[in-house]
Amino acid sequence: MCGIVGVFGHSAVSSVIYEGLSMLQHRGQDAAGIATYFEGRFYLEKGIGLLTDVFKADNMARLLGDMGVGHVRYPTAGCSSVAEAQPFYVNSPYGIIFAHNGNLTNVSEIVSSLFQMDKRHLNTNSDSEVMLNVFAHAMAQRGSIKPTELDVFSAVEEVHQRCHGGYAVIAMVAGVGILAFRDLHGIRPLIFGTRGQGKETEYMFASESVALQGGGFALNRDLAPGEVIFIDMKGAFHSYVSPLAHEKTPCIFEFVYLARPDSVLDGASVYQCRINMGTKLAEKIQREWPHLPIDVVIPIPSTSRVAAQEIAAQLKLPYRDALVRNRYVGRTFIMPGQAQRRLSVRRKLNPIPKFFHGKNVLLVDDSIVRGTTIQEIIAMVREQGAKKVYVCSAAPPVRFPNVYGIDMPARSELIASGRSVQELANDIGADELIFQDLEDLKQAIIEAAPGLTQFDTAIFDGKYVTGDITEEYLNTLEQKRNDAAKHTEDVASYITRNLSAHL
Repeated sequence: MCGIVGVFGHSAVSSVIYEGLSMLQHRGQDAAGIATYFEGRFYLEKGIGLLTDVFKADNMARLLGDMGVGHVRYPTAGCSSVAEAQPFYVNSPYGIIFAHNGNLTNVSEIVSSLFQMDKRHLNTNSDSEVMLNVFAHAMAQRGSIKPTELDVFSAVEEVHQRCHGGYAVIAMVAGVGILAFRDLHGIRPLIFGTRGQGKETEYMFASESVALQGGGFALNRDLAPGEVIFIDMKGAFHSYVSPLAHEKTPCIFEFVYLARPDSVLDGASVYQCRINMGTKLAEKIQREWPHLPIDVVIPIPSTSRVAAQEIAAQLKLPYRDALVRNRYVGRTFIMPGQAQRRLSVRRKLNPIPKFFHGKNVLLVDDSIVRGTTIQEIIAMVREQGAKKVYVCSAAPPVRFPNVYGIDMPARSELIASGRSVQELANDIGADELIFQDLEDLKQAIIEAAPGLTQFDTAIFDGKYVTGDITEEYLNTLEQKRNDAAKHTEDVASYITRNLSAHL
């Protein structure tokens, strides 16, 4: 889960890209980068931390040009170091800048072929660099002195053939133009919009529609699965859809948690989807749990707030924002280690005692993944004197790893894996635990965007849409990317950074 932005304009674009990334900061808090193109040269600035940590007046002033790409990183693979920050760059052929959101599922196979057959060197553990080199090699094989849209389309087609998984990409080729493309299933989101008319039309690509608004760009549409859009240096628009493309199956967790509520993804208002999730949950509570003596409905900020408001309205119960969020603590889900996530919960949320003391409380969460946050919150609520603590989740139990770009790779770290709902309730300390049914979750989104019919729901049902995920693959992935492995990488990265600083 990263955020990417790309702009083709007729004036300086660095500030537009920065504003777009600021609207996508929720998608990545580990690193940020912007690259622009001006008079035959790329200008690249990137670093570790939030946008405000990385970009100041001096380095923003160095980002010249009317075409550029930006990225905010959330590490699903690799370590937290500036070497892993994006965009990435290769100088051959032509000079290419590359920003990627997602995750590849056949990296080992590609890395081997890149070295043995393509004779290309990789400098990081990032699968984004792997994709960049596949694309660069394909462009080089075309052999064109001045590449056309057909060369770009052919190179992206080779990426689709060699790279499996979920991905959305924005790239620039020096002297050629800017392009954006989406995986064959449309798992990871990618949209584009326009500003101006005729020869003055400017284009913007982004992970979410909300990134367009700050720059005054109007949402045009989402890229189709397997589609590449290319804007050449003259501003001409070109589009091509791979014959390998499948029916669109966007990641359902984007609508549950990842995306901002004010975004529109694949034609669905995320806000409306979450209203519908609340409606479906209220209906389930009325149908299966009418005996619960609920006094008050309280959301766990902030993603679950919309669903919680709808549940309270449908059940005719008081709604209270009684867990106050410290806006200066990041999203605990995307923090790199379990210990850090646990310590951050109480710094992030503070209860208002009067709304808990002596009450039967219904806590509403968007989902329960590792269980860290909800366990700590239930403990806090009981400390405030709550009589009963009921919990409902706007999503079904997360029982399976995600392999397409969300940091849920280790089955052992998913609290619902291998447990019944009652066992889960006992583990987190809830008096009752209510989950959204998967079919109701799908229907909540379909009702907001009737054109959608299929979704990537693997984290709930274990059905991986790319069809290439085996038990052996999941076991290997778990060993590489569980919290213990990440801790080792973080320590190595810390040592490397500090040694470099003292040399």
